[in-house]
Amino acid sequence: MTRTAPQPAPPRRTRRIVLIGLAVLAPAGALYVVRGPLMMSAPRCMAGRWHGCFDTFNGVVLMTLVALPLSLLVAGALALRRRAAGVTSAWRLSLAEVGIVHGTVPFLWLTLMPGAAPGIAPARVSLVPLRDLVTMGTLGIVGNLLVFASLGFFAPMRFAALASVPRILALGAGCSILVETAQYAFRLDRVSSVDDVLVNATGAALAALASRHWWRTTADAPSERPRPSMASAA
Repeated sequence: MTRTAPQPAPPRRTRRIVLIGLAVLAPAGALYVVRGPLMMSAPRCMAGRWHGCFDTFNGVVLMTLVALPLSLLVAGALALRRRAAGVTSAWRLSLAEVGIVHGTVPFLWLTLMPGAAPGIAPARVSLVPLRDLVTMGTLGIVGNLLVFASLGFFAPMRFAALASVPRILALGAGCSILVETAQYAFRLDRVSSVDDVLVNATGAALAALASRHWWRTTADAPSERPRPSMASAA
């Protein structure tokens, strides 16, 4: 009885190509589904109008996608500058810095967007855990999970001191508390809820787990220390 030899594991390059392909196809499929609502805001956004673009969910999402190539150019410029200075992991650090800003600022903008009666409606606070969770709906829960997802994904890659899921969980909770406090202080006609803090912090922690392969290796080595040159080594 002959036994077939075990198939060799796919090379790392093949797995990387598959992951990159999935990373490209998944956002492209999501954009195809929501292309209709986004295109409704395109004329006003392209005309630079505030109302109908930057004060709507569709407009903010559209401008975030439009600004993506610029963010990639900024990350590339930072990486080239770091490589010229001899910094290790130049691309990883640069993408992490730009990713934190590009992925977090739009969601903060949406979270701090005023409601129907800002400054008029009384400030509302909900401190009972899980009471508002059932009223959020699927879209609301997903949106809250994404508020600090970029921060949780990229911060441990950039800062070795944050390379820990409990620390990212605490960071997400602290940032969310600041946002909820701002909603209450500025009377934005939004509910400052403890459930928002819980879901936002959970999203940051889950994103940190997704990038664990990269931030754990970054935590083991000094990130911003230039490599010694041949002359200094001699």
